[in-house]
Amino acid sequence: MNDRETKNEGLLTDKYFSSWRLLVQSSFALFCLYCGWRFYLFYQWALGNSPTYVTRPPSVEGFLPISALVSLKRLILTGNYDQIHPAGLTIFLAALFLAVFLRKGFCGWICPVGFTSNLVEKAGRKLKLLKRLPDFFDYPMMALKYLLLGFFSFLILIKMNLTAIESFNRSPYNLVVDAKMLLFFLEPGHLTVFFLAAILLSSLFLRNFWCRYLCPYGALLGILSMFGPLRINRDQESCINCKKCEKMCPGSIRVHQEVQVESPECIGCLECVATCPVPNCLTVSIYSRKKLPPRMVPLGVVGIFLLFWLVALTTGHWHNGIDPAIMQEAYRIGSNLGHP
Repeated sequence: MNDRETKNEGLLTDKYFSSWRLLVQSSFALFCLYCGWRFYLFYQWALGNSPTYVTRPPSVEGFLPISALVSLKRLILTGNYDQIHPAGLTIFLAALFLAVFLRKGFCGWICPVGFTSNLVEKAGRKLKLLKRLPDFFDYPMMALKYLLLGFFSFLILIKMNLTAIESFNRSPYNLVVDAKMLLFFLEPGHLTVFFLAAILLSSLFLRNFWCRYLCPYGALLGILSMFGPLRINRDQESCINCKKCEKMCPGSIRVHQEVQVESPECIGCLECVATCPVPNCLTVSIYSRKKLPPRMVPLGVVGIFLLFWLVALTTGHWHNGIDPAIMQEAYRIGSNLGHP
């Protein structure tokens, strides 16, 4: 391939890559909305507000990360897969696997919260509101998500023994925690509305505010990604220091100053590679040795994620198998249940 063909390939990537990412993210976001609607209909049937029975969509368990972390510890200690929220554990395991091999690919290509943050970021960019905090303030702020990760890890991974885990797993609260999450969105309190509004408003000024400063699971995936094989490399000789890579990076990484991007903030979106005007200046590689076509990253992320779903579905680790009548009874008393 000659230089002209290479350059044209780069221009095609620059033109279409962000659109591909937007398409993948929006597809998963729309699917989440569809599942949320289906779950709402199931919940209304369970409460007796609707005569029409709608199958409960297991995918809603992806919004139960705390339960998934508890289930993961139980799986490690006993070898038993969670039967209450198996889909939640499957989604969590898929995200962890992706983090090890494809950076924070779950955050960059699948997570609906990350997708929302991207949309708000685009709005902030168009309104010319986006700013970057000074490093002396930015780094301490970023530490917040690691503190939250440490807090949850201490409570679940250290403090909770197997007896406590089994007790939580069998508790009525764990059975209806998906309905609790639904009510969080349907009937938010004043504090919840204020918190969500503050995050959205902050995201107009500070890129990906939730993901960058507050998401504990993003922090976990970032730590795992640092041990993975995928790297973004910068050719120092051909780099023209245009800083377009930093401008487009959702993680605000100063790519133009790096020889190899290893930051836990890298979400594997490859926006930097796509926007670079110099052919082969930014490349994707495995342990800096074997170059990888950039398009293989999103294909790998989506493919592996769907593979986890397919394996879970065929092995009985996707649907919980609980009698809908039991769920119906649990949901009717669930609104009065507090956290155990």
